[in-house]
Amino acid sequence: MEFIGGKLLQVVIAIAAFVAIIGIIMLLVDRAPKSIRDKVTVAGFLAPAAILMLVGLVYPAVSTSALAFTDAKGQPNGVENFVWMFTQPEALVTLRNTVIWTVLVPLLSTVFGLAYAVFIDKARGERVLKALVFMPMAISFVGAGIIWKLVYDYRGPGIEQTGVLNFLRVALGMEPKQFLLDAPENTIFLIIVMVWIQTGFAMVILSAAIKGVPVELVEAARLDGANPWQQFRNVTVPGIRGSLVVVLTTITIATLKVFDIVRTMTAGNFETSVVANEMYTQAFRAGEPGRGAALALILFLLVLPIVLYNARVLRKQREIR
Repeated sequence: MEFIGGKLLQVVIAIAAFVAIIGIIMLLVDRAPKSIRDKVTVAGFLAPAAILMLVGLVYPAVSTSALAFTDAKGQPNGVENFVWMFTQPEALVTLRNTVIWTVLVPLLSTVFGLAYAVFIDKARGERVLKALVFMPMAISFVGAGIIWKLVYDYRGPGIEQTGVLNFLRVALGMEPKQFLLDAPENTIFLIIVMVWIQTGFAMVILSAAIKGVPVELVEAARLDGANPWQQFRNVTVPGIRGSLVVVLTTITIATLKVFDIVRTMTAGNFETSVVANEMYTQAFRAGEPGRGAALALILFLLVLPIVLYNARVLRKQREIR
């Protein structure tokens, strides 16, 4: 009881001291000149966000950057982690796969999303058709990985196939295929999962942008004798250029950070690893936090220009409006 009473007294004293300090600060601010009082008020509102940014963003970024130049024992090793990244075969495969993901996923997702948005525009049942394509966005990457892993599931020859694709192959008289084991095409089968998810996002954004294109411009092009393809190329695409940039850059950033799909479906084995997955593998599985930090730093440097470009485009759009 004495221990509990002592602790309670300490808590009461701490609260009283805190209240007293806050009271003194408020009194000083109230008596200060108006210009100083305004600055202190602004600083008071910004301080919590600034502290959270320092603790949750700046400090981890600085510590990770420093860790990237250390070995497994935490000793400085210069740029050896980056040399490993660009010279070892397994690391080069990881970088190659990341480039393939970054090129194909944004391009295919945007093309499929745009084509679908154009075809169903003002069609009967448009809302239902949009919902069907957008539904994968409601599924987590882990959930999507599990679903597609079942689709790609493989059983040996002569055994009943449970995977959808191999079941169809056997039904058509073909041999079952190890979709997730055979490199390098297994990377393409993983990319299909990401495209399946991101197409819905692209479709929704671009559909809204298409509806924002002035009807007068479309009618004028039609009266001038433009066919549907010319209307799309010369009127619709220029009218949604800003949205196209946003969709492409957003999907590119998500693709560069892809981890869950690869980890769930192959764990990065069979030459399917990407930078985010390899970062986790090196830092937490292989006992090489320096290499993991180096990969994280490279990933940050890859994402940063895209984020800055996206912000620049949005700022220009606001200035035009």
